[in-house]
Amino acid sequence: MLKATRIESKHVRQAAKGEHCTLQIVGACSGGTETTVLAHLPDESHGMSRKADDLSAAFCCSACHDVLDGRRRWPESEDRADVKQFYMRRAQTRTLRRLVELGVVTIKGVKL
Repeated sequence: MLKATRIESKHVRQAAKGEHCTLQIVGACSGGTETTVLAHLPDESHGMSRKADDLSAAFCCSACHDVLDGRRRWPESEDRADVKQFYMRRAQTRTLRRLVELGVVTIKGVKL
């Protein structure tokens, strides 16, 4: 597969400010909105010195972001590959839905 141009948007990144964490890792999430940022999820578009596209991302509090990026360990009860994948897919879907609600992302034919 050829390397594609990275999809990034300052509007998507800025939309995270003040939002609730969509990753919500049990035993890690701070539950607040003060530290929420757009955190990139691992996918095929990332690699050495390259973040994933802004499409492969989720609104994350600093605590969940630290777990996601490996600066903090996953809570023992959640430290399984299938559970991690569930969290990331759910967070990505929740974030995309919120971006549509905010009008940052539009989908033809969808009216909210």
